[in-house]
Amino acid sequence: MMGIRAKRMAVLLGLTMAASIGGAWAAGEEVHIERQPWTFAGMRGHFDENQLQRGFKVYVEVCSRCHSIKRLHFRNLVQPGGPEFPEAAIKSLAGNNYKVDDVPDETGKINQRPAVLADAIPGPFPNDQAARYATNGALPPDLSLMARARGVESGAPFYRLPDTMVRDILAGYQEGGADYIYAYLKGFSDPPAGMKLAEFMNYNKIFPGHQTAMTNPFIAGNGLVKYDDGTPATVDNYARDVVAFLSWAADPTLEERKRTGLLVMLYLLITAVLLGLAKRRIWSSVH
Repeated sequence: MMGIRAKRMAVLLGLTMAASIGGAWAAGEEVHIERQPWTFAGMRGHFDENQLQRGFKVYVEVCSRCHSIKRLHFRNLVQPGGPEFPEAAIKSLAGNNYKVDDVPDETGKINQRPAVLADAIPGPFPNDQAARYATNGALPPDLSLMARARGVESGAPFYRLPDTMVRDILAGYQEGGADYIYAYLKGFSDPPAGMKLAEFMNYNKIFPGHQTAMTNPFIAGNGLVKYDDGTPATVDNYARDVVAFLSWAADPTLEERKRTGLLVMLYLLITAVLLGLAKRRIWSSVH
């Protein structure tokens, strides 16, 4: 029985490794992505309120021209754990800059009204067809969950995968999506000599295949977005801040979740100690 079980485990492990290797080959050339020092990294990570506010500003002035964040509501920008903008400021932003569909009137006609805190943040296009028409056939993805939809491959040899996974688990590494998006935003450049790009495509050293329909959002360079808190208006800060904002948008309860996790681990540790002491006391007379 144990021999059959061991053989099954070996076959399963082999298939897993083959799938991992095949996926890496299918992706093409391996690209190394550096891990960044995010404030929300690790078991005790937390979001920087000022950075989230700057990131939202970068999203509004740069990214929102093509990309939506339809899973995010205006009220989320006011709630604790996020950018925590003043409620009056977000009410003014929503009411003066965004229009949303109202309920049908008595004739069935749908009119538009100013947005309120309860509304989802509208995207730049009314539908996917309009988005494709405006972007040369490409469909700009919604960014609400992008920081969770992307990740980073370890690039380690297959025999190092177990200890790499254990290291990431112990470190609480969950920032693969943030690291990838940051590297992608910083990865735009001129194509290598001799490389011919497809029509409407742009070179990016991080993107698989190195051709992406998205243009460099920070091609204008430093000074594109003016920060109000004195933070240097550099491309690197733009990328870091908007990635932090997208990471929060994808996981707005991160801080609460990590606090709860630490409390649960402390509870389990105390419980284990008490059970161990109880076991020693109960069985001490037997030994």
